[in-house]
Amino acid sequence: MCSSVYLQTRLRLFCFRRRVSGIKSQSVKHLRPHDLAREHGISTQAVRNYERDGFIPLARRTPSGYRTYTEVHAAALRAYLALVQAYGYATGGEIMRSLNTGDLDGALTAVDRGHAQLLRDRSTLDAVGRAVEHLTRDREVAARASADGDPLSIGELARRLGVTAATLRNWEAVGILSPAREPVTGHRSFGATDVRDAELTHLLRRGGYPLEHIRTVIRQIRTAGGTEALSDALDDWRRRLTVRGVSMLDAAARLGGYVALHGITPARPGAAGEAAPGPESPPTV
Repeated sequence: MCSSVYLQTRLRLFCFRRRVSGIKSQSVKHLRPHDLAREHGISTQAVRNYERDGFIPLARRTPSGYRTYTEVHAAALRAYLALVQAYGYATGGEIMRSLNTGDLDGALTAVDRGHAQLLRDRSTLDAVGRAVEHLTRDREVAARASADGDPLSIGELARRLGVTAATLRNWEAVGILSPAREPVTGHRSFGATDVRDAELTHLLRRGGYPLEHIRTVIRQIRTAGGTEALSDALDDWRRRLTVRGVSMLDAAARLGGYVALHGITPARPGAAGEAAPGPESPPTV
């Protein structure tokens, strides 16, 4: 009887192990390059290229040499393609390569740079919008900038703005102003567009904007063909920034899922039991 009980116990244990083994084998879903490619409408060669470039982990190989992927690879591909939409090919690739080599800090630094750039772009957009609104509302300034037929000398423009000629030369040196030169004397000659740019620069300087920021604003106005055309383009500019911001949210979600699935964890901040500093508790120096 003891022998019978022993055999029954062994049989139950054997069956239990077989069931567990079957569950484990089913939990690891093996995917082919075609499976990954089909989800995103890309070619299998693109999947192989992404693996070669380090954007997704290396595939496992069957005894016959064929690639086989898992859900980890699928999550990596989803994260990479979402990052491309949000940050572009270069930064998206940098983030994935960092993660796949265990450099979580490097990946997060690249993510932070992308968010910082988006914030700078929003700041520039707001500055352009305020400047255009000011020039449109202030008809006297707009009329002076566009209706005057005669170009101004550097001294005349300086007196008009209440600044020194050296200030105008500095604005020219950093690329904000680009006046013509008189053929005979070589003196600077500021036309209507130059006056408009100088008025706008003076306005933004009074608002505390750095010259590098103002240069970006002026170039945006020149590219658009004037304040009216730029005003029409601001809505589209803001829409594109919003799309990029939403894309970053989607990329962050997919990236977080990949990090969790792949088991990538940050280095511990301190000794056992020591909590990491939160956003409201900066490290002391």
